Amino acid sequence: MLKSSLFVWLLSTVAIILLGYFLLTGGGASKITNYPPKGDAIISFGDSLVEGIGAGDGKDFTSLLSKRLETPIVNEGVSGDTTEEGLSRIDAVLAKYPNPRVVLVLLGGNDFLRRVPREKTFQNLAKIIEKIQNRGAVVLLLGVRGGLLGDQYNSLFEGLAGQYHAAFVPDVLDGLLGRPEYMSDEIHPNDKGYGVIASRVYPVLAGLLK
Repeated sequence: MLKSSLFVWLLSTVAIILLGYFLLTGGGASKITNYPPKGDAIISFGDSLVEGIGAGDGKDFTSLLSKRLETPIVNEGVSGDTTEEGLSRIDAVLAKYPNPRVVLVLLGGNDFLRRVPREKTFQNLAKIIEKIQNRGAVVLLLGVRGGLLGDQYNSLFEGLAGQYHAAFVPDVLDGLLGRPEYMSDEIHPNDKGYGVIASRVYPVLAGLLK
């Protein structure tokens, strides 16, 4: 079982790296709305996974990405946010950074925990993406798992990314949940887990900034 889960984790990591390379070399990057990005602020927007609950100082995935890319990334994560709450504050965030370059969006986990209907969750995400793209920024959508026995969100995240031509990284917690070596509690990674998330996001974000 351990070998099998490790194989799946390695396979998904390789797939994300290949996606990053695909973007980095320009294959398909031109299809992404607002690519190449022309703003100045890179914003990480979302819930507790963005805020970095469970991580040590500077070990959240946004900080790790910032260090690796050697460029500032603003952390606008708020623990507990649902997509509705994210939608209610995205205008204020964009007002603080009126010339956004790339905005990472990571929301949906709290919707699942609070049993928000999937249709409402993805309607809210669509509105958030529209607001960001209307400001001229590239959206990098980060997926989360919607379900314990099966993932009710994956195809919806993929469809949303395709509809709005957003860059996309599927389920950032894939292979981490239920593994104490990567998790600080049942839903939040530890330093090692956030390092895995950063490694998954990095090639795609680096490709967008190339």
